[in-house]
Amino acid sequence: MKLQEIELRRIRLPLVAPFRTSFGVEHERDILLVKATTDAAEGWGECVAGSEPLYSSEHADGAHQVIRDHLLPRLAGVAEDLTAARVAPALAGVKGHAMAKAALELAVLDAELREHGMPLASYLGAVRDQVPAGVSVGIAGSVPELLDTVGGYLADGYPRIKLKIEPGWDVEPVRAVRERFGDVLLQVDANAAYTLADAPTLARLDPFDLLLIEQPLPEDDLRGHAALARKLRTPVCLDESIISARAAADAIALGACAIVNVKAGRVGGFLEARRVHDVCVANGVPVWCGGMLETGIGRAANLALAALPGFTLPGDTSASARYWRRELITEPFVLEPPGVVSVPVGPGLGVTVDPEFLEEITVSVERRRVDR
Repeated sequence: MKLQEIELRRIRLPLVAPFRTSFGVEHERDILLVKATTDAAEGWGECVAGSEPLYSSEHADGAHQVIRDHLLPRLAGVAEDLTAARVAPALAGVKGHAMAKAALELAVLDAELREHGMPLASYLGAVRDQVPAGVSVGIAGSVPELLDTVGGYLADGYPRIKLKIEPGWDVEPVRAVRERFGDVLLQVDANAAYTLADAPTLARLDPFDLLLIEQPLPEDDLRGHAALARKLRTPVCLDESIISARAAADAIALGACAIVNVKAGRVGGFLEARRVHDVCVANGVPVWCGGMLETGIGRAANLALAALPGFTLPGDTSASARYWRRELITEPFVLEPPGVVSVPVGPGLGVTVDPEFLEEITVSVERRRVDR
């Protein structure tokens, strides 16, 4: 197919409630959407970079500029005969900027699959049409507030709860949730907020039978994670550290993790995310799909990925209403009994973008013709 135009659209969406992590508090999302127009179809991608470079070095303004000024000129070199598989090699000369590259690749992939009438889930190798949904709970103002929040999500039907933790907010909130709600599937996410010196504190989480502790140490500290894993009974899961299939293989070989959280934006796209999955499956390491507060565009793609065979743990694939007050960009995703969300079955991402609502929440639009 021939790539004709790339649209970079910035939107703002308010969250249904403030979401607090060790990085700060988010009240709304500044989101960069990418639309690829070819001679046969249109496709959408979503950049998961936040408004500030707190989770990673990327942020929405930077991703916008990198796509416009550095990635698109390189993509133009293959625009006459473009496939999603050619995107990453074409962009390889630009170092880093995985989230920007992933958004561009997803838009091209969506257009390619829509042209051929193939769902993304089928293309990636999905083996199920529904995936179990987990929910991520931010750091609360108090333990009673946390218990009320968790109780509400369990009443909604979510089978797995993930609690954000940080130094000073870890053992007691986890203890309270376990004591109140019994044997609910429970895990914690530290977002790299601890050091190896905190191992005694993290070991105090062992009695609570957690599914995993996610990214306790800084992303570049694989040896520290390996040492920590030897001190804990709770399985260590890596998130920020897994930036590619090669990084996953290294982490597994070092004993730095027993579980991997796969985020397509963090690794540069859904094709690389599938390779991370394959590496983990080959090594007997379970994976699950992490979330980045995506709209229906990114959520549709995540569900397709989470339907692959190695995704054996519930992911952050919540219903749209979990995060968005008015998430009407696409058809909403809903939680169905017994705590699952259905994988889209239509061509490409399998969702339809609502142009009227999109215009309502748009802050800016920039269109670039792609001429070789």
